[in-house]
Amino acid sequence: MARYAQVQGSVALITLTNPPVNALSAAVRLGITEAVTRALRDPKVKSVVICGENGVFCGGADIREFAKPMTGPPLVPMISAIEEGDKPVVAAIEGVAFGGGLELALGCHYRIAHSKARVGLPEVTLGLLPAAGGTQRLPRLIGLAPALELITTGRHVTAQEALKLGIVDKVTDQSAQDLAIQFAQEVIGQPLLPRKLSTQLTPCPPDVDTILDEAMARVKQRARGAMAPVACVQAVRAAVNLPYQAGMQKEQELMAFLFRSSQARALQYCFFAQRAVGKWSLSSGAHSGNSKPRPVTKAAVIGLGTMGRGITVALVKAGLSVVAVETNKKQLEMGKQMVSAMLKHDAQKMNAVPRLDLLHYTTDLSELKNTDLIIEAVFEDMALKKEVFKKLSSVCKPDAVLCTNTSGLDVDELASVTKRPELVVGMHFFAPAHVMKLLEVVRGSRSSPEVMATAMHLGKRLGKVSVVVGNCSGFVGNRMLRPYLDQANFLLEEGATPELVDGALEEFGFPMGVFKVSDLSGLDVGWRIRKEAGLTGPNVDPKDPLRRRQGRRYSPLPDLVCEQGRLGQKSGRGWYLYDKPGGRVATPDPDIHKLLEDYRVRHGIRPRQIGSQEVLERCLFALINEGFRVLEDGMAMGPEGIDMIYVFGYGWPRHRGGPMFYAAMVGLPRVLERLEYYQQVHPDVPHLQPSSLLRRLVVNGSPPLDKWRDFLQRPHSQL
Repeated sequence: MARYAQVQGSVALITLTNPPVNALSAAVRLGITEAVTRALRDPKVKSVVICGENGVFCGGADIREFAKPMTGPPLVPMISAIEEGDKPVVAAIEGVAFGGGLELALGCHYRIAHSKARVGLPEVTLGLLPAAGGTQRLPRLIGLAPALELITTGRHVTAQEALKLGIVDKVTDQSAQDLAIQFAQEVIGQPLLPRKLSTQLTPCPPDVDTILDEAMARVKQRARGAMAPVACVQAVRAAVNLPYQAGMQKEQELMAFLFRSSQARALQYCFFAQRAVGKWSLSSGAHSGNSKPRPVTKAAVIGLGTMGRGITVALVKAGLSVVAVETNKKQLEMGKQMVSAMLKHDAQKMNAVPRLDLLHYTTDLSELKNTDLIIEAVFEDMALKKEVFKKLSSVCKPDAVLCTNTSGLDVDELASVTKRPELVVGMHFFAPAHVMKLLEVVRGSRSSPEVMATAMHLGKRLGKVSVVVGNCSGFVGNRMLRPYLDQANFLLEEGATPELVDGALEEFGFPMGVFKVSDLSGLDVGWRIRKEAGLTGPNVDPKDPLRRRQGRRYSPLPDLVCEQGRLGQKSGRGWYLYDKPGGRVATPDPDIHKLLEDYRVRHGIRPRQIGSQEVLERCLFALINEGFRVLEDGMAMGPEGIDMIYVFGYGWPRHRGGPMFYAAMVGLPRVLERLEYYQQVHPDVPHLQPSSLLRRLVVNGSPPLDKWRDFLQRPHSQL
């Protein structure tokens, strides 16, 4: 799958042909090997150009082959043969050169890139490292510091940045292939040894060991337990301290270790799961009708609070014309200023012009009569949202799609007040909405297939990982979060501290522990909700059966904290102490420890030692158990959807694959055994009762995750 041609008399043109991204499959590697051998042996050929078909150089290795036995020529000797040849080889990079594609280009003697091309070594995001010489050649080409940054982050760079770094030799707005052919003729006869990266030394400053040690410390802190970034630093260190061949041996050893790791399996699972959840289609037999998305050119956002502003920015950045509505003139002006500032800030980072011309602000809902899609983002209050939807039903054109940004309210109840419930869909954005990747698309019982497809397509335009979920309390993400939060609070009652719980979760890989997240979000949000539900009160026994809601025990501890004016970072005090209101650095607070001690004494709770393992098992297994119930209820398309919700919306460490994947890796019998144990110890906590689906899977031999759907009692998903 590499086409060979002789052009301009003396130039061999080798074209990779494996759409869509010309991945280096076994057939492509064989084709390249044969074509390069032919070119190097042909006396008429004086130079070689390697390019890709259809404006794409090469997207890297074929990840689908990772789970299969190795066939075809290995990549390392193939690239070495190109570099060691006695004829100049020029890579013509158009589209992308990622992973093995860039390593192939680094094995060439020269690199020409189109101005719109991007290059990078993203293997670290799959739990691996560049193992075809990338960790050895790139530092020799561009130096230690920039190579470390690119290899340990997997960041893609533009052609212009690649030129500045020295990755490519020329950038063109015309055809990279044509320029490469011309360039290949010009370099015939020039010395090749200085262009063979394997023969060069890595340029290093005098304090190279200090730089490497500091890089390792930064990577370990950022990686939060991920092994691949650490291995990348070790491989680059070999490029500095060892001869090329010894460095290649170290690269291969590190790759072999990573390739067999559970983290690599988790990250590759995430790679495929992310793509799978976006390909929503109608469940067999569940619904019928047209599921093609409607065109959306003009959208509206109602409410310019925190969520509304973020959604507005996301829509404008996607190139949509947006009408922003706020009923209060003062709030409208404030929202306008903040949206403009956010767009200008983002444009400045991209060296672009902010598209303020796409925005129109108004206090008049009647100006929405020509919009294709409206996203309501007002305060999370059912009565208020119903009032808005009633007005929209009479103001908007008959086929306008009506979306609600809600974190858990009943989409069907909102749809019931409109004249067109089939056009109502939930779009649960996550704050900040213009940054966070996750979007839960909530299907109501009457949401039409066409409207669902429209919402999913819009999410894709906004750059979101969009996941279809069912209409239940909390949808999927927040529904599963409740038992996780409950367990964290119960652990405090029993003897833990916020820093113990958070420390265990952060060591597991979460960017922030549960109590730090609560402080960041603001403790008053949940407090207000619990007040409205009649669940607050400082003197109520935590074991009082009246303090149950929908079968879940509730701890009053968060309310006691709020009653002391401790609302989180905004007030400078929450579960932790901060240096000032709005501060970010959390410090353990003796006053919280005293509050917990007094609480236990008042309710006769004898504190005990709690270890990190118990924290993880109770918090994570309770969350996972609710995930199985979500699957049982047909509220998620599958375990992959749940996992992507938690990876992209709740900080679940990507190298652990998501909660359901993690359960499969730990072993379902282990999850079941520990849940049964904790349920016996805490019989008053219903959500520790193992789900029937979990029991059924264990009885049936713990089948692989992609077979779990076969054991659902419902014949079809409700989605």
